[in-house]
Amino acid sequence: MPFLRLTLAFSVNRLLTRRLFMARKFAPNFAWFSFAWVLLLSMQYVMAQTTISTGSIQGTITDPSGAVVSGAKITITNKGTSQSVSVTSTSSGSYASGALLPGQYTLRIEAKGFKTVELPVTVQVNTTSSGNVRMTLGQGNEVIEVAAGTVGINTEQATVQGVLTSQQIETLPINGRNFLDLAQLAPAVQIQDGGTFDPTKNGFSSISFGGRFGRTARIEVDGLDISDETVGTTTANIPLGAIQESALQQSSLDLSTELTSSGSVNVTTKSGTNGYHGQAFYYFRDQSLDANLPGGTHNPFQRNQFGGSFGGPILKDRLFFFIDAERNKQDLLDPVVPGGPFTGLIGSFNSPFRETQAIGRLDWQVRNYKIFYRFSFDQNTSVLPFIPNSFQPFANVNHTPDHAVGVDFNTGSFTHSVRFGYTKFRNAITDAVTGSSIFDPAPGIELAIGADPNCLTAGVNVFCSGPNFLAPQATIQSDHQVKYDGSKASGSHILRYGFGFNHLQGGGFAKFLGTAPAVGAPTNSCDATCQGRPGGASNPLNYPAVNVTLGNGQGFSSEKASFGFPAGGLGPDNRISWYIGDSWKARPNLTITAGLRYARDTGRTDSALGPIAERAQFHNQFYSGLQNRVRQPNHNFAPQLGVAWDPKSNGKTVIRAGIGLFYENSIWNNNLFNRPARLSQGLFLAQQPACAGPFSLPGKTTVFQDIVALQQQYQAATVAAGPAVNQVYIGNILADGIDVTGTNLFLPNYVTPRSVQMNIGIQREIRKGMVLTVDYLRNVGTHNLLSIDTNHVGDSRFFSVNAALAAISATNAAFSCGTGTSSSDVQCAIGQGATIG
Repeated sequence: MPFLRLTLAFSVNRLLTRRLFMARKFAPNFAWFSFAWVLLLSMQYVMAQTTISTGSIQGTITDPSGAVVSGAKITITNKGTSQSVSVTSTSSGSYASGALLPGQYTLRIEAKGFKTVELPVTVQVNTTSSGNVRMTLGQGNEVIEVAAGTVGINTEQATVQGVLTSQQIETLPINGRNFLDLAQLAPAVQIQDGGTFDPTKNGFSSISFGGRFGRTARIEVDGLDISDETVGTTTANIPLGAIQESALQQSSLDLSTELTSSGSVNVTTKSGTNGYHGQAFYYFRDQSLDANLPGGTHNPFQRNQFGGSFGGPILKDRLFFFIDAERNKQDLLDPVVPGGPFTGLIGSFNSPFRETQAIGRLDWQVRNYKIFYRFSFDQNTSVLPFIPNSFQPFANVNHTPDHAVGVDFNTGSFTHSVRFGYTKFRNAITDAVTGSSIFDPAPGIELAIGADPNCLTAGVNVFCSGPNFLAPQATIQSDHQVKYDGSKASGSHILRYGFGFNHLQGGGFAKFLGTAPAVGAPTNSCDATCQGRPGGASNPLNYPAVNVTLGNGQGFSSEKASFGFPAGGLGPDNRISWYIGDSWKARPNLTITAGLRYARDTGRTDSALGPIAERAQFHNQFYSGLQNRVRQPNHNFAPQLGVAWDPKSNGKTVIRAGIGLFYENSIWNNNLFNRPARLSQGLFLAQQPACAGPFSLPGKTTVFQDIVALQQQYQAATVAAGPAVNQVYIGNILADGIDVTGTNLFLPNYVTPRSVQMNIGIQREIRKGMVLTVDYLRNVGTHNLLSIDTNHVGDSRFFSVNAALAAISATNAAFSCGTGTSSSDVQCAIGQGATIG
């Protein structure tokens, strides 16, 4: 998926993006070439450390003739906290700062026989800032102060990314103040409402890079992952006023980035400084500027957002604090305007949203150790339908505390950055209809008139009412993580290395149709009997109950206990990752980077479960070995290569290019529907069609109460039968399919999703304070997670005319209509009770 990325940056970026879409196979030889390159370069020592939570400064010290200056002392001082670090240039004149928190710094370069130089440098998250300095002959007590440009050129990295500073974040209006909505300021990035792909994500945004789906972006705060491993996007919102910088990586992602093949968001939070600073705000919005609904009806809406932050020193130059809290109180009268014959049933319901966000951070410098602790908290509640324009809202609550500890320090020519984190995400969804004043003509059933009997597809139903299909459910996830990033400086190289470990545990339940059975009818199914009843086609209770589906009242997807539940555990996933890379200053104006990253997930595909012998009978001319154990991917090695060249060696132009292989994870939501079908025993979520045609009872004109009673009997029978016989085990029912059994199995030869990222571009300072960026990006998926039908039902490429005619002949013969295949023979069989389907 290629696109051209054009950016013209002033003090505020002006963005223009043009995208093209095509598909092409990628030559596999790249992986071996890049791997060999890494092995060659990693035999030599190298230097500086930029990670997804910090930045760094690296450069080369030269004399007036361009010769390198070794042994120069470089002192790097944070202007806000007065914290400093000192390094010495190597024999090739190079130096590197190690990990630095984003902010404004002063470089002081001292060397014997040269005047002292002071240079202001801005350090940004996930960015290596250039600190190249040409010294002037003279006395060391003479100081030359160098002015810095307002918009910098990154001459050190091939990564395509954009960084938003705290000043931009504070001054640019963000409707709703959601921290991920900042991403829409970057080219080729779209914001996706998290509630559009999963009900647990109401109140959250997600990010689509280059048109790719918003589930897969990796979200990290202060170098630690807060991504939702169950359905995607984030587990928590961060107060906008607490963000120091936000970086969006789109291509040639940094080696320290967590598992993603799409893109990443890397946020750093603010810390206190030697001065006391604070702010407070209050935003108000209501419906006075909104358009009315059809018919001129009014739609009440009001949003109140308020909060503030405060930070400063506890011990000057040593210990600092920062706190921030925000509150969102929103009320909406959500309108429902049914279509078709139900326009007279217009109505509304209260749809409140509440969110509380808070964060506190301590920063402490002890000798050369920079230590921080951060605690953040996010809780939001809402009442919303899964699809708009329906009388089926559910109540949703999300609760996420997050702890983070970081330590950055140098030992000699080695730099170290260590992170520890613990995140726990809890979500609960309950029915918001039963017992409320929301219009519900058939209490106890999920009623749908239209093409989707479950009311989960927007725009295909003219009427939906009753308890939501998705309620009740609970989703819980915990993540214990540790990360280490290090580097070693020597000569003109920078050797980078790191590893990470995440202990991820998921769990919960999803009792789909647990509260009410689903009853549906097509829009055009109101026949003469329906028309003759009171209200005719405008009364949803007059329609025949064509589709009736019962829920068994169970919601667990596994037999494993977790988070206090007797079952429903997911994982655990003990994710292991490591990387090694080299940044080689082949020339003072030419940087070549290469790296290799490895990641291994467990507990994502139930590969620990044994073979299923009964699946062997599903072998056909397309697939075999379906009974085998699911493969555990253990060889996810991802090489990458990049180049950054400053052709005029003046820091005003850079030509950059990169290519790399990037892996993705399989969210646990995929596994929810896999494990129940593989276990011969267990009490799992199941749904049961109640009839093959319209549901009716002799002498009854309205049957919804009888359907409610039938579901209660079904749920009681499920509990009575117990786990001895799993009703969705493929070996028992000899069927599998998300629309048939509610299950979906992983193929035994499962491979991890991945893609190849490529980019080439140029940055050019047009004049002081104005930079033009042009990048061509391409992301080619080489492994994709797709659902396939092993029988190729309905696939015209595999249609066999002879087999179809033989099946028709056999069916006709079974109904005593001969062995022919003419239309009269088929009509004869249909008249005798044969069905098509």
